[in-house]
Amino acid sequence: MNDRFSAFRHSSYRRYFLSRFMTSLAAQVVSVAVAWQMYDVTQNAALLGWIGLVQFLPALLLVVVTGVASDRLGRRNVMGASVSVELVCAGVILALALTGRFDPLIVLATLTVFGVARAFYTPASSSLAVNLVPREDFANAVGWLASSWQAASILGPVAGGLLYGVGAGFAYGTAVSLFAISAILIFSIPKPPQRIEREPTTLSVPLGGFKYVFNQKVVLGAISLDLFAVLLGGAVALLPIYARDILEIGEEGLGLLRAAPGIGALIMLAIITAFPIKDHAGLILFVSVALFGISTVVFGYSNVVWLSIVALIFVGAFDMVSVYIREVLLQLWTPDQVRGRVNAVNSIFLGASNELGEARAGFMAAKWGAVFTVVAGGYAAVGVAAAWSVLFPGIRKTRDLHHGVPEE
Repeated sequence: MNDRFSAFRHSSYRRYFLSRFMTSLAAQVVSVAVAWQMYDVTQNAALLGWIGLVQFLPALLLVVVTGVASDRLGRRNVMGASVSVELVCAGVILALALTGRFDPLIVLATLTVFGVARAFYTPASSSLAVNLVPREDFANAVGWLASSWQAASILGPVAGGLLYGVGAGFAYGTAVSLFAISAILIFSIPKPPQRIEREPTTLSVPLGGFKYVFNQKVVLGAISLDLFAVLLGGAVALLPIYARDILEIGEEGLGLLRAAPGIGALIMLAIITAFPIKDHAGLILFVSVALFGISTVVFGYSNVVWLSIVALIFVGAFDMVSVYIREVLLQLWTPDQVRGRVNAVNSIFLGASNELGEARAGFMAAKWGAVFTVVAGGYAAVGVAAAWSVLFPGIRKTRDLHHGVPEE
């Protein structure tokens, strides 16, 4: 086994990797199926916004709890318990679909609980990898985790669309099975070593993640850049409208649209792996975010299927650069004893950019239409890249991603 697979030499990492992949795959299947069924039943774009909002709010409201749980209760245990709750939620939606009682309010309530589970899952799962591999293999582990997430982003939407085409029960049933396997895998991992602070639990403990992020201006700038670019420029929530009303390609076509950004991201990740970012990382980050915005504008205007898919491939490719740079900076520059809390803060930024971005898109589309919403968001992402290059000169001057990595 060569160095490209060094992280997989460790049995615990292999189980963790498979568990994360299956959880991501199941979540993608649920996301596609619920969004399509919700819009198919209600024809209400605003409800697509609510799907994102109810999954984001728990992460925001529980941020001072989820990070502490990850750092104090054991990341493996928190991760496994969270997947188990996601399993139950998927089972509830499956039951609603099979009994013909797909009520929007009940589904949104179930997705809120699903959001609570994700709020605990994200910082725990993001922080666990560093406890499963030696320090010299961690960058390799991060790269493979990004690959698995993107692979799930490709396979999940396609599978969700195809399975939903057969029947909603097939889609949700598959997700339930994947969540079950994921929970078994994560609980099978031997208890990993983890630095745990023994200081008394005061207000400074849950706020430690915020303090660290705001003191590290490069990290703050990187994750806030991604936050505002995707918050304003994200178009994923509106893909059911494009698939049904603009491109007229149905639920199978929706799966292709949802998979396209993941395809682009995997291609970009292969490029980054073959030609690592060794210099001018900050400038590459800003240019990539600007190109992400431009690609979004092209998608927004397009009413040609092949052009829309190509534009979404570029959206995913340029977004991958931002994701990769941010994750390397965040995980390698953060001390282990506060990593869970820092990742909880990061999950708020991610949730705001993704789920809250979906809510923003859904509500705007209900008022001004899908095309205007997507195009305006793309232009806004370009503006964010320009503004952040001025507001955070430290990022612009960052060259080596591994510079300044703290020793433990």
